[in-house]
Order: sequence, then C-alpha cells, then structure tokens
Amino acid sequence: MVWLTARMLAGSLGVLLVTSTARAEIYMYRDAKGTVCFSNAPSAPGYRPYIEDTSAPRGFARWRPDPARRKAFDPIIRDTARRYQIDEALVKAVIRAESDFIPYARSPKGALGLMQLMPATARLHNVSRVFDPRDNVEGGVKHLRDLLWRYQGNVRLALAAYNAGSDAVERYNGVPPYSETIEYLSRVLRYHEQYRRER
Repeated sequence: MVWLTARMLAGSLGVLLVTSTARAEIYMYRDAKGTVCFSNAPSAPGYRPYIEDTSAPRGFARWRPDPARRKAFDPIIRDTARRYQIDEALVKAVIRAESDFIPYARSPKGALGLMQLMPATARLHNVSRVFDPRDNVEGGVKHLRDLLWRYQGNVRLALAAYNAGSDAVERYNGVPPYSETIEYLSRVLRYHEQYRRER
C-alpha cells in the first residue's frame, strides 16, 4: 500500500499506480490539516480516484506520468534478483504493486519503502535502512525467495503470503478470500506478464 504526504511528493507527482482501464487504483485525499495522502486502499469517504489521463472525467484527479521512475531501480533489481535466483520481472511487478517505485512510501499499516517491508520483516532480513532502495530490495527479494521456497515455487501462494501473511495462507489452505489480496494478486500477475514481455 502507498501513503504519502505532500512534502514527500515534492518534485514528483508521478507517484500513482493505474490500470489500463478507466478505473484508478490510487486515490487522493486531503485531510483537515491540509496533508495530501495517496493510497491504493482508501480508508476515508473523501478519497478521489487519481489517474494520469489528461482527459480524465470530472471528479478524477490528474497527474503527469513519470515513466523514468519505474526504471530508475532496474540495476538494483536486476542484481538482487540474479543473486537470489528470483525472476527479475516478478520483483519489478511486486515493487510496482507495493509502492509504484516510490522508495519512501509508507502504508497506514507501517509497511515501508519500495517493497513495503513491515518492521518485523525488515528485522528478519537485517534491513536497518528501510528507505534505502538497495537495502529494501535486498530484504524484499530475500523474503519473496523464502516464500517461494516455502510454497514450492507456487507464485500465487507466495504472493498471497507476501500480501496477507503466511498465517492467512495456511489458515485458508490457499489464497485467502480477502478482496485486497485477490486484487493484489491480479495486479502483480498482470505487471509480471507485462515486464516479461518487455525483456
């Protein structure tokens, strides 16, 4: 999930994740103190869809896309994915779904950085500088590799556990029936296929 203040967004409004359809996956909200928040899981009625299309219909916020941001961390991702023998396209897909390549992203639940590591996950993988892109990707890829091992290469179960936790996957003996997790899986798998085609 992504939550950013206006100060965090200085110099870059391209912080948003969109689908190829008209429906936005990122929402914007300005609270009573004037803080601008972005989220892919809106928790207040004042959130508005945020999309990049300049012909956006009324009621939709607009932004200028920044394709360069989605390639800025390619060398780190490539190096880390190769060292841990994880599909580079899968790592990129997870990062895009988790933070849309914003290294200082912070979710309302406390997940941090590019791969949205929870504090306990960061500690587990010895990530002390969670907003440092290299350290964050290192910890996130280690975690993803461990989940792939745990679920014997089953990408869907590994991704479900990355999003909802292994306890939930075990409890339901498969992908948990959470709307957030189902939507997350759909997005990551779609991005994964996109990045595989771009190779």
